[in-house]
This record gives sequence, C-alpha cells and structure tokens, in this order.
Amino acid sequence: MIVCFGDSLTAGHGVAAGQTYPDYLQRNLDGRGYTYHVVNQGIDGNTTKDGVDRVKDVLALHPQIVVVEFGGNDGLRGLPISVTRQNLDQIVSTLQGAGIKVVLAGITLPPNYGPDYIQQFNETYTLLARKYKVPLIPFLFKNVYGVPGSMQEDGIHATEKGNQQVAINVLQAITLLLRKSLN
Repeated sequence: MIVCFGDSLTAGHGVAAGQTYPDYLQRNLDGRGYTYHVVNQGIDGNTTKDGVDRVKDVLALHPQIVVVEFGGNDGLRGLPISVTRQNLDQIVSTLQGAGIKVVLAGITLPPNYGPDYIQQFNETYTLLARKYKVPLIPFLFKNVYGVPGSMQEDGIHATEKGNQQVAINVLQAITLLLRKSLN
C-alpha cells in the first residue's frame, strides 16, 4: 500500500472524484504492472500540525510507502518555519520508525511572502530529506505550475491535467522504492 498523506494538494481540492494525483498515481502503477493500492489521506486546509495529529491514522493502515506532502498551509498562514520543520520532522521520523519508506514532497510559496521566508521554507524539505535519507520531490508542481491548463484559477491547486503530471512526478520519485509482485 502507498499512502499519499497531505493537505488539499493531495486531497484534490477543486477537481472531480477520480482526478486527484493519487488517483492518477494508481492508474500509472496499474499500467506498469505494480500491485500497490494507493490511498488518499489528503485533507483540505491541513497544516503540518494536523499531519502530526493524523500520522497515527496512517500507521494504522500499515503502508509500505508514504508520500508526505505538507507545509503549504503553514507557509500561507505565515507560521514560524521552525514549527513547520519540527512537525515535518516528527511525521517523517514517526513513519520511518515504523519501518515505512517515506518520500517527501516539497512545495513553495507565492513571491509576495518575501525571498528570505521562501528560501528558508524551501530549505525545510531539503534539510529533512538529507537528515532522514529519504527521496525528495523538490517541487511537487514541477512541470505543472505555470503550464497553461495545469493550475486552477486560484493559482494554488492543480487541475485534472496538472494532477496527471503531479502523479508522474511522484512516480519518478518512488520508482526505486517499488517492488513488482512475483505472482
């Protein structure tokens, strides 16, 4: 099982059922002969603190891999970066401590948050990926943000087309962690 654990970017805010990136990840895995079941554990509006509070629910699913995507709501609310880092650290360490493979998905903030805050925010993902030696997707919306038709009008959430690309980005990051069934 692969759990996609995050906020509205994972939940698929603003797209129809079946059009989230975890839905497309499932289709991509199926099409390549993998037998993993992808579970969407994204909730709109969640912060890293909400992720800490919900990590027990993910552990109860006993996944092999968890894609952790949190932080955007922390940044948009201007929460201290130290708090965001501490919460993400706790999420990753808890999952790893349970023997689960973790992939960390980074996101960034709009330019109006200022270059210093944005740089420190972005470094959060690099620092944690290095600390825990986990694969990092530096920017979840690579080849999505700024691509016509890939972002919703709010400029924050991906469209159906955008989520198809996000699923490719995630698949590229998790490929080395996947095992094909021997049946």
